[in-house]
This record gives sequence, C-alpha cells and structure tokens, in this order.
Amino acid sequence: MIPYIVQTKYDKALIFITQSPLNQEKMHQEEHLKSSDFITDMVIGMSDGLTVPFALAAGLSGAVSSNNIILTAGIAEIVAGCIAMGLGGYLAGKTELEHYESELRREYTEVETVPDKEMEEVKEVFAEYGLSPEVQHLIATELSKDKTKWVNFMMKFELGLEAPNPNRARQSALTIGVSYFVGGLLPLSAYLFTDTPQRGLVGSTALTIICLFVFGYFKSKVTGQPPVQGALKVTMIGVLAAAAAFAIAKLVS
Repeated sequence: MIPYIVQTKYDKALIFITQSPLNQEKMHQEEHLKSSDFITDMVIGMSDGLTVPFALAAGLSGAVSSNNIILTAGIAEIVAGCIAMGLGGYLAGKTELEHYESELRREYTEVETVPDKEMEEVKEVFAEYGLSPEVQHLIATELSKDKTKWVNFMMKFELGLEAPNPNRARQSALTIGVSYFVGGLLPLSAYLFTDTPQRGLVGSTALTIICLFVFGYFKSKVTGQPPVQGALKVTMIGVLAAAAAFAIAKLVS
C-alpha cells in the first residue's frame, strides 16, 4: 500500500488515502513466462521434426527417382525419431526427479545430523546479500524451527534445485514425440502431391522454410527474443542442414 496526502480546501484537514490493491495491480503487472518446460519440449521436438526429416528427404531427392522411396524412408525416420526423442525426454525427466529426491533425502539427513553446519550455510546465503551477522543468526534460528521449510530453503538456495513436476517425464515424452511427429510430416507432405523427387524437393523446401520461419518467430516471441532475428536463425539452420544432406547425397550417387 502506497500512502499519499490530499489536503481539502474546506477544512484544511490532512487525509491519508491509500491506493487499493486493485489500483496497484493495474499500475504494476508483471509478465513472466509460464509452462517453460512445455515450451522447451515443444521447441526441441518441433525444431528437430522440421529439420531432420527435411534434410533426409532433401538428401534422398538427390539420389533416388521415386517419391515412394522418400516417403517410406521419411515416415520410418519420423516414427523412429518420435520414439527416440520421446524416450530421451522421458529419461531426462526421470533423471531430474531422481536427482532431486536424492538431494532432498541428503538434506534431511544433514539437518538431523549436522544442524549447526546447515545453519552456517543458511547464514552464508544471507551474508551474500549484505545482511548483518545478527540478522543472519535470527533468520537461521527461525528457519531451523521448521525442518521442511529449512530443507526446501537449502534445496533452492544452496543447491539451486526446484521441485520438479512428478509427471514431468511422461509429459516431456509426449510433448517431444508429438511435436516431432507433426514437424516431420510437414516436409514430407509435398512429396504426396508431386510426381518426381525434384518437384517434391521444391515444394518441401518452400513449405519447410515457411514453417521454420513461423515456428522460429513464435518461439522467439514467447521466449522474449527478437522475433524476426530468431525466425531467420531457425530458418537458416534448417536450410543449411538440408543443403548439406542434398550435396552429400549427390556426391555419393
């Protein structure tokens, strides 16, 4: 609450008026990125899904003469990529959860067996913020009265660990896998409506460049980066990967 003074012209009385929480909320609204794990997983799956099958199709376009071969190989790669990427996301999520639980058990053991050392570590955290030794001791003493809050404090400020979502592994696997599948189908779709790999490559390239630019634009916008610059960066990576695959296939064939 922020007080300010208003003097009436009738009785010259000083009236203290405080801003309501509603007005303060209108004056200051913080915007923070939410669901960052979901966005991260979607970016991983979609970026690889757009790039890898596109590069594969581009490479095969320089070596084979049938769209069916490209479609068969592309679909097989997408399925394999979904499984591999989803499994990687699942294992990463499980590892994060297991690591947190292991450190949590260790911290509970330490506050039970060596509480003095743990209190000193609490003081060290607040010493970095310039608090006096007296205030450090007061905070550490009060915090040590609740072991759960004490341990949670040590997990966050000593180890830099936040409690992960227990469903993180499954959600990560699903998000990455689906994003990869959707992204991978886009470059291949052009080969369904053309009769030669060369024409399919032209259509796939145009479609993929558009998708990469749009994806890079919104990814950068959501994450607070310059949208156009991010879109161009993502697009260039995809195009370079496809060009390298096409050139290698040409050389080998």
